[in-house]
Amino acid sequence: MDLFALTLYSRDPVSQRLILHAMPVMIAVLCCLAIAYRYYSAFLAAKVAAFDDTRPTPAVRLNDGQNYHPTNRWVLFGHHFAAISGAGPLIGPVLAIQYGFAPGLVWLVIGVCLAGAVQDMLVMAASVRRDGKSIAEIARHELGYPAAVIASVAILFIVVIALAGLGLVVVKALGGEEVKLPKGTQITVPVAERVRAEPQGGATVLHFPPGCSVRYEAAGAATARSEPFAVRVPGPIPGNWRAGKASADPTEVAETGSPHVSYTHPTDSLTFVTPAGCAQVVAGSSWGTFTIACTIPIALLVGLWMYRIRPGRVVEASLIGGVLTLAAVVIGEPVSRSALGGYFSLTREQTIAALGTYGFVAAVLPVWLLLGPRDYLSSFLKIGTIGLLVVSVCVANPALQAPALNEVFINGGPTFPGQIFPFVFICIMCGSISGFHALVSSGTTPKMVEKESHIRTIGYGSMLMEGLVAVTALIAAAALPSELYYAINVPIDREPEFKTCLDEVYDRYGVKVPPEAADPAHATNVSSPQHLDLGRVEEKVGGESLRGRTGGAVTLAVGMSVIFEQAFMWLGVQGESLLKYWYHFAIMFEALFILTTIDAGTRIARFLLQESVGRVYTPVARPDWLPGAVLASATVTLGWVGLVWTGSITTIWSMFGIANQLLAVLALALVTTWLVNNGRGRYALVTALPMLFVCSTTFTAGTQLVTGQFAGMISSGRAKVEQGQQQLAGATGAAHKAAEDLIAAGEKSIFTGYMNAGLTVFVITCVLALLLWSAARWVSVWLGPLRRPNSDGTA
Repeated sequence: MDLFALTLYSRDPVSQRLILHAMPVMIAVLCCLAIAYRYYSAFLAAKVAAFDDTRPTPAVRLNDGQNYHPTNRWVLFGHHFAAISGAGPLIGPVLAIQYGFAPGLVWLVIGVCLAGAVQDMLVMAASVRRDGKSIAEIARHELGYPAAVIASVAILFIVVIALAGLGLVVVKALGGEEVKLPKGTQITVPVAERVRAEPQGGATVLHFPPGCSVRYEAAGAATARSEPFAVRVPGPIPGNWRAGKASADPTEVAETGSPHVSYTHPTDSLTFVTPAGCAQVVAGSSWGTFTIACTIPIALLVGLWMYRIRPGRVVEASLIGGVLTLAAVVIGEPVSRSALGGYFSLTREQTIAALGTYGFVAAVLPVWLLLGPRDYLSSFLKIGTIGLLVVSVCVANPALQAPALNEVFINGGPTFPGQIFPFVFICIMCGSISGFHALVSSGTTPKMVEKESHIRTIGYGSMLMEGLVAVTALIAAAALPSELYYAINVPIDREPEFKTCLDEVYDRYGVKVPPEAADPAHATNVSSPQHLDLGRVEEKVGGESLRGRTGGAVTLAVGMSVIFEQAFMWLGVQGESLLKYWYHFAIMFEALFILTTIDAGTRIARFLLQESVGRVYTPVARPDWLPGAVLASATVTLGWVGLVWTGSITTIWSMFGIANQLLAVLALALVTTWLVNNGRGRYALVTALPMLFVCSTTFTAGTQLVTGQFAGMISSGRAKVEQGQQQLAGATGAAHKAAEDLIAAGEKSIFTGYMNAGLTVFVITCVLALLLWSAARWVSVWLGPLRRPNSDGTA
C-alpha cells in the first residue's frame, strides 16, 4: 500500500509539501479525453451536425484529383493533425507554469473537450456542407458579402501575427543572442580559476569559468552562476587587468598586442567590473540548426521519391525519411564540434532571415515537393514522439515539482506578464482552443473528407490529440525543479528585478530533498539531471548555453530529455551522453512541429491575400499565376518576419494568444450562425457558450495589454530617448556609443508599442463587428421566418 501511495504522491521531508506525481495525472487526462470522444463527440455528430454518410461530400461530388480528392480517414487524420499542431500546445503550457500547473491543466482538459474540439469539428462540418469553402466564404454565405470582406481582412492580419509568434519560438530555440549587462556589473571568479580573453571584431570576449558570482547592481544580491559563460566587452584586450585587480573602464587601456590573455590568482578571488556596453553572449545552437537544415533536403528527397523516382512507394519513402532524420540528429553532434559548426551557429538576425527565406520558398514551391512530404514526415514524428513521451511519463512517473498554484506569481511573473485571469487562458491557447485550426478545418481538409462520419474522427479526434500534446508539455515543464525552470526562463538582464520573488518561490516551493529518494520504485531518479544544477545540465546536453533562454522551447527540450532519460534509466538503459541526444532530438522535434505550421500558414495567408487582391485585379486570384504567388508570399513573409525582428517573446506571444483566440471567437460565431440559419438553433449553446467565455477572456486581456504593457513600452521608450539625448551632449568614445544605443532602443520600443497596440485594436474591432453582426442574424432568425436551407436543399 505504501509503495502504491508513493506512485501517486510524496512529501517534501523538509517543508512537508504534498508533491503530486505525473503518472496518475496522465492516466486521469487520458480517461477524460476518451470519455469526451466516446460520448460528447457522438452527441455532436448525431444531434448537432447530424452527419449522414448517404450525403455525398465535396471530395466525392467535385473530385478533380488535385484539391478535391476522397482520402482515407486515417491518412487524412495524419495530414490534419500535422497541419494544426504548432508551437501553441508546446510553448504555452511551459510558460504558464509560473502560475502553477493546476490552472493550465484544468483549462487544457475542459477547454479541449468542450471548446477546441467542438470548434474544429463543427467548422469542418460547415465547410463540408458548403463545398469545402473557407471560413471567409462561410461568412459570406451566412452573413453576406460585407461580412466576408471584414472576415478576410481580420483573418489575414491574425495569420500574420500568429506566424510571428510561431517563428519567434524557433528563433529563441536555435538562434544566438546578446543580453546587455548593466554598467558596473561585478563578476567574481573563484580562487585559482582562469578567465580567458580573446579579441573578436574590435571587441574582447571574456570566457568565465563555472562557479562565478555575479552582482548586477552594486547594492544588490549576488547570483551564483554554476555554468561557464562569455561576456563581450567593447574595445581591445584590457592590458591592466591583472590578478586581484579590475579596471573600471578597460576600453581606455591600450591593446597589449597579445592575441589571448588569461587572468588567474592562486589565493584570492578575482573580481571584474564591466564597463558600459557589455553583453553576455549566448551562442546559437549549431547542432540544432544543422539537424533542422538537414530535414529540408530530406523532405525534398522524400517528395521526389514518392512522386518522381519511385511513384507510389510510400513505405520506401517513409523509411528513407525516418532513417535520414534520425541520422541527422546523431551526426549533428560531431558537426557542431567541427570547423563546420561555426556555419550553423547563427545569430538571432541570421536565424530570422533563414526562417523567412524558408517560409517564402515553401509557400511558392509546388505543394507535393516540400510542404506535403514535410507534413507527412512530421505527422509520424509528432505522433510517435508524443506517444513515446506519454509512455515515458507513466514509466518514469516524475514528481511535479512546480506548485499546483504559485501564489508568488499569481499576478504575473518573468515568463508571462499579467494576472492569472485572463492571461492563463491567453498563454495556453492552441492546446485548448485555437482559431488557427479553423483555417485548416475550412481549408484543405474538408476537400478531402470521404464520408461525413469521418469528420468526428478527424476534427474532434485530432484536436484531442493536440490537447494531449499540451498536457505532456505541461508535465515535462512541471517536473523540472523551480531553480532550473527559472534559471532558463528569466532574462539574464532582468534577474535583479525578479530575485526577491524567485527567492520566495524557491523557499516556499523548492524541493530540498528529492522525493524519489524514499521511493524504491524510482531509485534511479535520485541521480537524475532533474536534481542537478544548471551548469551540470548544460554539460550533459552537450555544452549548450541554457541560462536566460526564454521563450519556452529550451525549457521543454530539457524537460522532455530528462523524462526520456529517466524512463530509459528505469528500464535499465543508461549512459552519461544520452541526455544530449535526447535534448537535441527534442529541439528538432519542436522545430519540425512548428515549421509545418509556418510553411502551411504562410501558404494559407498567401491564398487569402491573392483572393483579396484578386477582387481588384483578377489574375492575382489564380493560385497558379507565378507573379501573384511570389508577390503575395513575399508580402506575407515580410509581415511576420518584421514582427519577429522588432518583437520579443513577451509581446509577440501575448499578441499571438489574443489574435488566435479572437479568430476562435469569429469561427464559433460563424458556426453558431450556421446552426441557427439551418434550423438547428436549439443546439447553438454548444458553440455559443465557449464563444462567450473565450470572448470575455480575450477582450479583457486585449484591453489590459493595450492600456498596460503596450502603453508602458511607449512610455519607457520615450524616457530612454530623453535620457539618451541628455547623455549624448558632450559624450565621446564608448559613452557616445552607449547613448546612441539607448536612443535606438527607445525608438524601437516606441515603434513596437504603437504597432502592437494598433494591430491588437484593429483585430479586436473587426471581430467585434462580426460578432455583433452574427448576433443580429440570430435574433432576426429567432424572431422571423428567415430560416435558410442547406446547400443540398434540406432544412
